Amino acid sequence: MSGLVFAAIAPHGGLAVAEWCAPGERELAVATRSALEELGRRFDQARPDATIVVTPHGVHVDDAFAVVRSGELAGSLDESEQPVELACPGHTELAAGALSALRSAGLPAVGVTFGVNDPASSTMPLDWGALIPLWFMGGRAAPPVPAVVVSSSRSRPWGEHVAAGRALADAAATAALRVALIASADHGHAHETSGPYDFDPASAEYDRFVVEAVGEGRLERLLDLEPAFVEAAKADSLWQLLVLHGALGEGWRSELLSYEAPTYFGMLCAAYEPLP
Repeated sequence: MSGLVFAAIAPHGGLAVAEWCAPGERELAVATRSALEELGRRFDQARPDATIVVTPHGVHVDDAFAVVRSGELAGSLDESEQPVELACPGHTELAAGALSALRSAGLPAVGVTFGVNDPASSTMPLDWGALIPLWFMGGRAAPPVPAVVVSSSRSRPWGEHVAAGRALADAAATAALRVALIASADHGHAHETSGPYDFDPASAEYDRFVVEAVGEGRLERLLDLEPAFVEAAKADSLWQLLVLHGALGEGWRSELLSYEAPTYFGMLCAAYEPLP
């Protein structure tokens, strides 16, 4: 079987990585950490040849989706008790196919590298948005599973993110590879007055809605939300989840593994596996 063989929603808050946490913080996201470890086991069982990570961070391009074409991905988490570093190969052929598929779908998309023009010789810096999911899924395998990082674009219509997911699924099938798709997503960011976005009850309401949609296997419900509500919630997940929705289509089983809001933002883990 080729094409998408596994998918996940994974958080990217530093609390998910025990090594990153200060000693007093290591009990704050135990459920999330346990669920991420379970995602890692299921990822391994799916035996993907490559991973596509859709992130709200990383490279941002005005009014366009961005596909990292670099042959190497490497980065570290700052402010850690001990070094948290990760490096894995980029899958340049899958990246080229993803870029072509996005453009063929009529979507604005650009390919990006860092440092040099030749993708094979380029190393793209990894930030937390991709590094943390890859920390648990493929990035520390021996050898690491090659990955492609794709940035969502909040200036583009929500429907284009659904179309982008379909395009990425097509690229995976065309490449004749077993591919895992990870939606890197934290959720409402206004759960606490001490956080950088102050407090807004919309964050908890948004997170409840997402938990229900994921638990029911109905990500299409996200399209019913009002943009003003998503903004009030300071959500960091909607766009990546819509890409995931577009990529999966029918024939997948979803399982909500965890949700918690251990700090000012919500964290959720979910696994998606094709039906027999």
